[in-house]
Parts: sequence; structure tokens; C-alpha cells
Amino acid sequence: MKKNGIIFILVLYGLFPVFALAQTAEHIVSAPDSTGNTPKITYVHIERADSLVGNQQYVADAKILYGDVVLRHDSAYMYCDSAYLYQERNTFEAFSNVRMEQGDTLFIYANYLLYDGNTQMAYLREQVRMENNQVTLFTDSLNYDRTADIGYYFDEGLIMDEENDLSSIYGQYSTVTKMAVFNDSVRLENPKLTLYSDTLHYSTDTKIATILGPSVIVTDSGTVHTSRGWYDTEKQTSLLLDRSEVTMGEKILIGDSIHYDRETGFGEVFGNMILRDTAQQIMLTGQYGFYNELTEYAFATDEACFIEYGQGDTLYLHADTLKMVTIDDDFREINAYYGVRFYRSDMQGVCDSMLFNTRDSVLYMFDDPILWNEGYQIFGDSIQIYFNDSTIDYAHIKQFAFAIQEVDTTYYNQLKGNDMKAFFEGKQVRLIDVVGNAESIFYPIEEGEGMIGLNETKSGYLSIWVKNNQLEELKIWAAPQGSITPIPDLNPEEKFLKDFYWFDTIRPKDPDDIYREVKREAGTTPKRSNKFVH
Repeated sequence: MKKNGIIFILVLYGLFPVFALAQTAEHIVSAPDSTGNTPKITYVHIERADSLVGNQQYVADAKILYGDVVLRHDSAYMYCDSAYLYQERNTFEAFSNVRMEQGDTLFIYANYLLYDGNTQMAYLREQVRMENNQVTLFTDSLNYDRTADIGYYFDEGLIMDEENDLSSIYGQYSTVTKMAVFNDSVRLENPKLTLYSDTLHYSTDTKIATILGPSVIVTDSGTVHTSRGWYDTEKQTSLLLDRSEVTMGEKILIGDSIHYDRETGFGEVFGNMILRDTAQQIMLTGQYGFYNELTEYAFATDEACFIEYGQGDTLYLHADTLKMVTIDDDFREINAYYGVRFYRSDMQGVCDSMLFNTRDSVLYMFDDPILWNEGYQIFGDSIQIYFNDSTIDYAHIKQFAFAIQEVDTTYYNQLKGNDMKAFFEGKQVRLIDVVGNAESIFYPIEEGEGMIGLNETKSGYLSIWVKNNQLEELKIWAAPQGSITPIPDLNPEEKFLKDFYWFDTIRPKDPDDIYREVKREAGTTPKRSNKFVH
């Protein structure tokens, strides 16, 4: 008893080298776990301390260590200014200048540590800093699970690596997989972007952020809205899912999934693509497409559609392939290829290819174009439609031109010539000029008597004025020829000019009808003959 008392006094006053009291490693055998294995739990060791107190008067069941304290549990070393060691419970509390080291890659600093050797859980508080190679975690409350090699915080924290700073209310980091998990008020920041999210996973190895909740990515060139996908913060590439949206200045790109490369400005869309230009009030859609914000080149295919909605009367234009390029800062050029169909309330059309220029407001139709306006059908080798603000100014049909107006299901007014211009007033045809080999068939109507016959003319030039879709005036010159045949005397073959075709079955009826696939009947393509031959 006396000997033990002397040792106690020496220890109390720091006169006994405590490191000589280092515990011998012992093992506690616990009950088998769920896998049937029997894990071994090791005791915490005292490696060093300037003094040790074992008086239970101060802390029940605890050894009190002071000055340059070093404790070890397996391969983990804990340093502090003072500690309470509860040997029976295999736990300890560490105070002031706390440092926890595991190998040569993991270092954790704090003001306070509670460590449980049975569960290998470390609870660190106040000014916590965890360092793992190039990754540093800052928080005031960190729980570190040595068994899983995962540290997690729950009352705000910040993780930094050489590329990004990531903060959130809750977060965890694995020193083995290098994966970080963030929840609630997540913020990822680097010189190139700021990402705000609800749920985010981040690899400090690959620098890839996996987005698992509503998120916004802000860069100097635009904004991304998404709820699922990934973003490579190093390469500045991303895959955005679930109807994500990328805003690039006045352009908005939307799709079921978007592969976006910020460095090249290239966004590729798979499924229900929408590219909207809010300044020009135009939109490009399709099941597949892409847009380059640096070159301002856009492409769409598979149910591709161009919509121009800024002129009061919306234009809907469909083709197998649509391309849109920027002419300058304010104007666009739209190219449509194969199976072109478009609808506007005042005009409809089909052709094989088309070009629309928003600068000069001209729509060019090529390869068997047909244009409809109310009761009129116009076709030719090529058609150019000129707009004046929101209305059609005139249509120019070149090389070969044929205009038809339905009188009823049996009779049609007809104009034919080398070159034709149809001028509009409001939404209706007002004047038609025909130049070269002009031919016409009209059915004059007298009030109270109906159609009086077929009026046929041939001349070099022809002009007609129309009011309320009725012939108001006809002018022909340069050796005109003409005849009138009473309705009862008409032969069926005399009712039509050569190359007459009525294409009403393929006319787009509404905006949804532009997607209908139609084929002309064999032999309905005119042979471009403008001779005075029937």
C-alpha cells in the first residue's frame, strides 16, 4: 500500500515518467456479428503524457492525463493537451490542441475529441479541420468512423480541394473512395462556376460532381437548371438529365438529356429538344439536336420544327432536318431540308427545301414548292415570300408559275406564266402580275346569274386585281388572245390549263398537321411547259 501511494504521489506531481505506465494491448471478445464473425475490439493505449491522475474525485472511473498527451488505438494516434481516459468503457475525451493521425495521409484537428474504442467512432468538436492529401474539411462538428473511413458533419461544413470549394449543412467524406456526399444548401464554387444544389456527390479524384437534386449552375456565360446528372468541374463538361435547361445569354436550350461542353460552347440534346431565342422570338425543336453558343449554329432533326412567334402570326415550319445559323448579332438564317411543311394562319406551304432569312424577312422555297393562301394555290420552280413586319408583302414565283383559285369543287380560276408576283393586302391576295407566256382561265360571275362561262386569255403579260377573292379587273397586253365559252358548251378538257394540279389533300391544315408525312401522286409534277398548248 505504501509503495503504491508513493507512486501515486509521484505521478500526481509529474515526477514519474508516465510513458512507463503504457498499457499492454488486451483484447475484448464480443458477440458474433450478423455475418457470424467474431470481431475483436482492442483497448486504447497511453503512449505518452507529462502526468497522469487516477483520483476518482475529479472524474469518476477516469484517468486524467496532462501535458503532451499521446493516445493510440490500433494505427490511429491522438494528441492533445489533456485527456480523460475511461479504460473500462474503452473511451476517452481529449481537450485542447487535439490532433488525430491515421497513417501519413489523414490528419484531423479540433478543440475537443470524444473517442469510443469499441465502435472506433471519433466525435470532434470546435474548429475542426480534417486533411486528407489535397482535401481539407472544415466544420465545428465532425463524426469520424474509423471502421468505414468516413467523416461526416451535420451542422454546416466546407470541403476544399485543389479545384473546388464545397459547402453544405450536411456532408460526409470517405478517405478511401475519395467521395463526398452533400445535402441541404449545397454550394460548389471555383473560378469558373458556382453550383447550388439540394443533393450532390463529388469525387475529389475525378473532380466530377454528381447531381441528385434540384440544382442551378451559374457561369459567366449562362445558367444551368437541372435535377439530375453530372458535371466535370475540371473539363467543364456535363450530362444533364430529366428535362434540364441551359441558358446562354438570350438562348435557352432544353432537353430530356443534354451533353454540354462549356469550353467549346457545344450542347447536344437527346429527346424533346427546345432551343429558344428570346430576343428574336424564334424556337427550334426536335427529338435530337445541338447548339454551339460560340458559333451560334443550331441543328435539329427527327420531328424538327422551327417556330417564329414574334410577328403576331406564328409560323410553324417542319422538315426532316433544320439548321439555324447567325448572320450577325440580330439576325438568323434557317435552312430546312427534305419534307418541308409549314403553317401560318394566312399561308401554308410544302416543298423539298427552304431557307428563311430574318434579316431581309424572305422565305425561299425550292424543289416543287406549293403555297396556299385562303382559296389560292400557287406553285412553280421556286417561290420567294417577302414579309413586311408581320404580314406577307408579296410572293415571287420564278421560272414557271401557276396560280389556282377554287371557285367550287368543279371550277377553278387559273393563271400561268414564266414569272409571277402575287401582292397581298392584309392576309388576302390583291394583285397578281404574270410576265411571259401568260395564260388565264376565269369564270366571270354576274350577280343573280352565277357563272356565265369560261373566259380564256393568252398574252405576253397579264395583271389581275382581286377584291374579297373576286376578280375586280383584268389587264392583258402585247397581242392578247381571248375567248368566252358558255358553261353548257364546255368540254371537260377545256376547263384546265396544261400542268393543272390541285394539291389540297397535302395542304397543312393546322400547326400539328405539319408533321404529317405526305407524298404526291405519281405524275403530278409539272413538266414546266409554258407553250400555248392545252
